Amino acid sequence: MKMDNEKERMLRLLRKMLLIRRFEEKSAELYTATKIRGFLHLYIGEEAVAVGVMEVLTPEDAIVATYREHGQALARGMSPNAIMAEMYGKQEGCSRGRGGSMHLFDAATRFYGGNAIVGGGLPLSLGLAMADKMQGKSRVTCCFFGDGAVAEGVFHESMNLASLWKLPVLFVCENNLYAMGTAICYTQAVPELASKGAGYGVQSSSVDGMDVLAVGEAARIATDHVRQGNGPYFLECRTYRFRPHSMFDTELYRTREEVQEWKKRDPIDLLSKRLKDDGLFSDQEMASMERDVAGEVEAAVVFAEAGTWEPVEDLTRFVYSEKRVP
Repeated sequence: MKMDNEKERMLRLLRKMLLIRRFEEKSAELYTATKIRGFLHLYIGEEAVAVGVMEVLTPEDAIVATYREHGQALARGMSPNAIMAEMYGKQEGCSRGRGGSMHLFDAATRFYGGNAIVGGGLPLSLGLAMADKMQGKSRVTCCFFGDGAVAEGVFHESMNLASLWKLPVLFVCENNLYAMGTAICYTQAVPELASKGAGYGVQSSSVDGMDVLAVGEAARIATDHVRQGNGPYFLECRTYRFRPHSMFDTELYRTREEVQEWKKRDPIDLLSKRLKDDGLFSDQEMASMERDVAGEVEAAVVFAEAGTWEPVEDLTRFVYSEKRVP
């Protein structure tokens, strides 16, 4: 029974990562076809981080993400339909089509962004965590951010306050080594990012962000620490995005050879190989999973295509208050 449960768990993780990968690939295709406009930052290569961390969170926990948040949103259980419609700019989107790719939001799953500002989610996570602490709720606020945000003052301010007030925050740094396009060795005097937590008395650790099982175990230890009232935890996930920073990025800061080397540690391939090597998964089952995921992604596209545009008459809705002071 224990082996069956473990197999079920690993297959669930694999499918979530595969859904994110195929959703992102379809998003890139639609962006090229000008179906999706604005900015688009893909999560391809980093799937193990979102999926591994989300696995140990409860529905009551809160998530604050970055502008590269499709992966977190899908791993959290947000509807692919609502996400795709949002990127199309349709009213049926999770933010009524007003936020687009960088501003996904879903109160039902306690997914509070999507934030276009580098490091912008860090102070927001403190507010959510403070509210939970003041109300005596055993919740964790999980805040995702990239290595570029560690160079921002708000990172240090947030770490300091979270530690001072012993707030229940799990800080998850997705260290992809380049931030927007500058190697970490040129921006951080101490590139071992997990070590920065010590300066604020924050328990910290680093994990291989390409191994979803390792991420899940590290996240379990981290959330246990936070949930037991010990204050914040800083988890650095060393990962790598296989695509450029955004669809506009010419990617002149790294070599193709380096990218290909990292692709040998594709998180989806690593887990599927492990399952196959253990005799728990076959090529036929993988093909079936691929078909299932492809159908779900295609259904999201159909949903978005059939969505409705917001009427011009609603242009100022949610911009100005309709209340008038006498």
